[in-house]
Order: sequence, then structure tokens, then C-alpha cells
Amino acid sequence: MYILIEKPETLEYLSTNGRWTKDPIGGKCFPSTRMAVRAAKQEAIDRFSVVRYIPNTNQFVNLAHGRGTGAPEVLAQV
Repeated sequence: MYILIEKPETLEYLSTNGRWTKDPIGGKCFPSTRMAVRAAKQEAIDRFSVVRYIPNTNQFVNLAHGRGTGAPEVLAQV
């Protein structure tokens, strides 16, 4: 199982290189929901979800949600 940070607007997952991927297997896997939420809150994204991905059944389970530091486009305009 994978614990991932998801951008709900695009259904993309944060990867280990800090980019976003549509492939959940390519997403950065966190050891716990708490660690994923902490990391997501530091990302320049508006809303996020923390999901558990089960590759054998291709299922997603929503674990938590919140807001990051803001959308990159918004931060660039400030």
C-alpha cells in the first residue's frame, strides 16, 4: 500500500522529485498519514488530499485533506 499526497483538482500525485504525476506508483510514498499531511502543508498547492493507494485492487481510500501554502500561480503574483 502507498500513502500519497494527491492534488484533487487534477488527480495527480506528488513524486519524489517534487513534480506531479498521474501514475500513483510514481508518487512519493509516506510512512504515515501524519507525515504526509505535514509534508503537504509545506507544498505550494491550494487543496490536497492524503490517500492510500492499493495497487492490487487499484483502489484509493481518502485519509485526510487540507490546504498547502497556496497555489504556485497565486504565490508568483504576490
